[in-house]
Amino acid sequence: MSSVTFPDLQFAVRIVLAVVFIGAGIAHFVPGVARTMRAMIPPRLRTTGMLRPGNLVILTGVCEIAGGLGLLYPPTIVTAGVCLIVFLAAIFPANAFAARYPDRFGVAAIPLVPRLTGQLVLMGLIVVAIA
Repeated sequence: MSSVTFPDLQFAVRIVLAVVFIGAGIAHFVPGVARTMRAMIPPRLRTTGMLRPGNLVILTGVCEIAGGLGLLYPPTIVTAGVCLIVFLAAIFPANAFAARYPDRFGVAAIPLVPRLTGQLVLMGLIVVAIA
């Protein structure tokens, strides 16, 4: 008989999610990755000034790192989880745009249905981790 409890499972899921989000956030600051992410921002969402693509890549990287760290600090677990779910919904247009152009984005152009499924699974795991 297993002695693994739901809180144990939640803790393990939070650790894994934290590593994933912190790692993904750090990747936003790698020049080649950042260049690809800037290009993934759909034309309709491109602007100048504070919300130009380069700044959005930096902002999303900081959000992922903060969200991952927030999952590790008990007073912020729920807030971080909710923010990460909103974050995943907010970045979906860029992922959908990249999915339409596999020749341009290569590995980052995950087909739309698997990408959506993956993001929904991530959202579900976040819900499990913060429930």
